[in-house]
Amino acid sequence: MPNYTSADGLKLHYTDEGSGLPVIALAGLSRNGTDFNHVAPHLPVRLIRPDYRGRGLSDWADHSTYTIPQEAADTLALMDHLGLEKAAILGTSRGGLIAMVLAATAKHRLSAVALNDIGPVIDETGIAVIKDYIGRNPTQKTYAEAAAARAKLLTLFEGVPMSRWLEEVEQQYEETADGLVIRYDPKLRDAVLEAGTQPTPDLWPLFDALSDLPLALIRGANSNLLSVETADEMTRRRPDMIRHDVAGRGHVPFLDEPDALDALNLWLEKQQ
Repeated sequence: MPNYTSADGLKLHYTDEGSGLPVIALAGLSRNGTDFNHVAPHLPVRLIRPDYRGRGLSDWADHSTYTIPQEAADTLALMDHLGLEKAAILGTSRGGLIAMVLAATAKHRLSAVALNDIGPVIDETGIAVIKDYIGRNPTQKTYAEAAAARAKLLTLFEGVPMSRWLEEVEQQYEETADGLVIRYDPKLRDAVLEAGTQPTPDLWPLFDALSDLPLALIRGANSNLLSVETADEMTRRRPDMIRHDVAGRGHVPFLDEPDALDALNLWLEKQQ
């Protein structure tokens, strides 16, 4: 099982599959490398998928270290571990914010960035949804119950088969005799709520730091986290940015939708 050691001594898990262009896939806030299971078969790259500290198969830590700057530093440590001078970043939600921090602080280590349903302005509606569930085990007791509940609750997603919802809950929870358990440190909730008490920083300079890097934006057309207004301003600032809005998807697209794959393929072509 591949692991590397962070600067503060944590054992952090990752997978490293395929060959060619190195792409580091950074998952959403409470997710892990399995977030990219749906798109991985479609990407002809060397796909590297870390589990952040406190998530997936990585060690848990003091929740005060569950921050975007720390996770950016852990990503650089992984690159050093693998001997990668540069890599492209495919960032879903929080992973995209990490990519922007890296662009602002270690741009020379990046070859390109693709953002999945994230930008420098985060809609309060989506934040409220995250704060409601983060760090809590679901009330459903089985994968089947959780998949059925998700299909009913996530109305911003259209035409998603039950098999996909089942795959999603299997990635996010462990089924035990006592019910479903989240695959991350529950104290991530404390980190999120504590961060929410701080003034909201202006993240546009971080987005602007992506200048000159091949850039793609994949947005769920029904997203409650990345508004169309923010996406339009991102496009205005980066008219060369590849942008595809995926119909029938909220936060976040699975990335194996035809429009999402078209965007990723164009993005990869720019790096050849």
